[in-house]
Amino acid sequence: MTTRWKLTIEYDGSGFSGWQKQANAISVQSVLEEALSRFSAEDVSTFVAGRTDARVHANGQVAHVDLEKETTGEVVRDAVNFYLKPHKVSVLSAEAMGPEFHARLNARRRSYRYRILNRRPPLTYQTDYAWHVVPHLDEIAMQRAADILIGKHDFSTFRASNCQANSPLRTLDTLKVSREDDEIWILAEARSFLYHQVRNMVGTLGLVGNGNWSLDDFRAAFEACDRTKGGPTAPPQGLYFWGVYYPDLPENS
Repeated sequence: MTTRWKLTIEYDGSGFSGWQKQANAISVQSVLEEALSRFSAEDVSTFVAGRTDARVHANGQVAHVDLEKETTGEVVRDAVNFYLKPHKVSVLSAEAMGPEFHARLNARRRSYRYRILNRRPPLTYQTDYAWHVVPHLDEIAMQRAADILIGKHDFSTFRASNCQANSPLRTLDTLKVSREDDEIWILAEARSFLYHQVRNMVGTLGLVGNGNWSLDDFRAAFEACDRTKGGPTAPPQGLYFWGVYYPDLPENS
């Protein structure tokens, strides 16, 4: 009898080409599927809530996999983590689900956080885990600009040129900017995002934060619905896939 397992996963993306399997590179999906196959002695395929790019991290990624092996969630978690060594990927939990559960199709909200270290001294051990910005950023001005983006809009200004989505329309539920000392976090939540949308929004908010753009400049760029009018793409290492919400499941599933 086949069981569908919901896997909640965290990973350090700095050593990977991204989530998706690639022919000549190490991906999170490839090492996870190898570990699952070694544990179950089955050919497996995983389906993920949201693909991440090279160097992007995950705190609460969700994937599902079907296994014929009779086992428990604790055994799946611990055995797969054993076979994942030495890769920096960890299965936090494995939950048995009904066959109707789908990690991507059932997701109602995805959450990303972006981390900025706003200081003059260079980074050392945190180089792979944040965007280092030297000029002081005004997080209050950034929040005023972020508020413009809440709701359903055409997000073409923040859409990568190679985005394959059928429409640039998205509904952004949350975009919050917060600071504690030298650390700025930007929280973005929506049912779905365009390719590079979060990183492009962060890079453009940075222009407001450092004083190069006014609020009117930001609004005009957004309303132009033209990627060439937007700001730079923030680097991948500051981005974290934070979590997924599914209906009828706990908030931070």
